[in-house]
Amino acid sequence: MRLAKYLAHSGVASRRASEELIAAGRVTVSGQVVRDPARGVNESSDVRLDGRPVAPEPLEVWLLNKPKGVVSTAREPGRRRAVTDLVSSEARLYPVGRLDADSSGLILLTNDGELANRLTHPRYEVPKAYRAELRRPPADRDLRRLQRGVELDDGTTLPARVERLGEREVEITIREGRNRQVRRMVEAIGNEVTRLERIRVGSLELGDLAPGSGRRLDPDEVERLWEDARSMSGTRERRER
Repeated sequence: MRLAKYLAHSGVASRRASEELIAAGRVTVSGQVVRDPARGVNESSDVRLDGRPVAPEPLEVWLLNKPKGVVSTAREPGRRRAVTDLVSSEARLYPVGRLDADSSGLILLTNDGELANRLTHPRYEVPKAYRAELRRPPADRDLRRLQRGVELDDGTTLPARVERLGEREVEITIREGRNRQVRRMVEAIGNEVTRLERIRVGSLELGDLAPGSGRRLDPDEVERLWEDARSMSGTRERRER
């Protein structure tokens, strides 16, 4: 197995983050620093991160309803709580993507780096749905702009699915994962998000899970997430032909 994939399967970090750890010289194999993420290893290779042995652990995926004020990191050096503090697991879990501290709702935690990569990599375009309350009632033309894609400082967004839920409330579904993207999209149409909750990732719904609560996904739910990534990848490939 490739070294970066081995680290991801061991719950160290996502595959891309594991590649960064390797490039930084923090990983050794049989006592030697290795900077090649494609280096072949197995459980007898004595892989270590910062001198600590690394070995595969049983894979877990958790669904958490993140409250406002909790940060989407595996550990928080400051005073705020981290999402991993809210679940009871001995595994080395880390969040799949980010949900800013001012937002709430569905976030996944896992030690499966391959699944995390599939759900967050732009190639797979896994949809994420948000319920947003806006400062002012949006005009229909503004919602159409969001649907078509708006210009941000890091490029034009992909088309979004937008549904009006109330006078100032909308549901926005995007297939990207840019930093604070929904808030920035709303700012681009001259409005402001006052409350933001993520309610769906792929086909997985937040449902009635209480804020601050989490539950471990069953195998069927995990397989559905894999299917979401596979189906979205196939859709993109057909579109690019």
